[in-house]
Amino acid sequence: MKVIFYFEAVRREFRHPVRVNFFFAPWIACLFLFQGLPPSIHVDLRGGGAAATWCALMSPILCLELKIYGEWMSGGRRRLSRVANPSNHLSIVGNFVGALVGATVDLREGPIFFFAVGLAHYAVLFVTLYQRLPSNETLPRELHPVFFLFVAAPTVACVAWAELSGHFDSASRIAYFIGLFLYASLGDGRRIERICCRFSLAWWAYTFPMTGAAIATIRYAGEVTNPLTETLSLALSAMSTLTMAVLLISTVVHAVVLGDLFPNDVSIAIAESRPLDGKKKKKKKMKMNMKMKTSSVVFSPAAPLPPRPPPVEREAAVAIQIDER
Repeated sequence: MKVIFYFEAVRREFRHPVRVNFFFAPWIACLFLFQGLPPSIHVDLRGGGAAATWCALMSPILCLELKIYGEWMSGGRRRLSRVANPSNHLSIVGNFVGALVGATVDLREGPIFFFAVGLAHYAVLFVTLYQRLPSNETLPRELHPVFFLFVAAPTVACVAWAELSGHFDSASRIAYFIGLFLYASLGDGRRIERICCRFSLAWWAYTFPMTGAAIATIRYAGEVTNPLTETLSLALSAMSTLTMAVLLISTVVHAVVLGDLFPNDVSIAIAESRPLDGKKKKKKKMKMNMKMKTSSVVFSPAAPLPPRPPPVEREAAVAIQIDER
């Protein structure tokens, strides 16, 4: 619907270094919906139907990854050292979610392919984001909850690898412990207080990582059963459920009661006219500078000329020059 009615806004989002990562979100949601189908439907889709559905859902993700990862490697204005931001995790999580869903429908080679691609680029992105180079794209304060996506990739990768390998082995535990450490590190109360300045839809970025961490903890508690792991799985599940309920109520209140759920979006600036790119803006600025210089030369008052000497003095000067020769 947005492509039909606001095509220019979608085009600008696709060219934006932060917003382009959210193009993965609808396909990730469709993959989870496909995984959550009733068992009777899953039985009917076994074989060619399940594989075709999985391929259809992963094809847009693959096309987006070829575009984004290619720009990361090719350099220029879209190289990773310039555009790296926490929302890039969505492009990584899509690989792990695809591997998880593919493994649940008895696929093998395709899920391993996406898992390998996601793992390679996650390592590069993780190091780049930790360095926090001055050239990185900075997020506005309203989008700071997206930092919690650090937790999503390792926790989903943990469950995906457990599904691929058939058991919760050492590799799954390594990914789980990384996610658990990042969860504790980003869950600092003072840091959340600084992030939560005003409610916005970006707060929903908390739900997916928290749910992923809770599911990974439940899988881990199934392998390592003791009071500590069971209490941890119960606590993380309760926190995820409570966060989801609070955000749902807040969204309804701001949308229906207060009416300020969608403030003016300056960064997109929806318009029917196509914006100028960098080269056109530079040429237009040079033309404006040339016009200003020309106008200043034409309309600026000319400097007064030195007074000419009277005729007698000129004749005397010429006579002196002739005598000297």
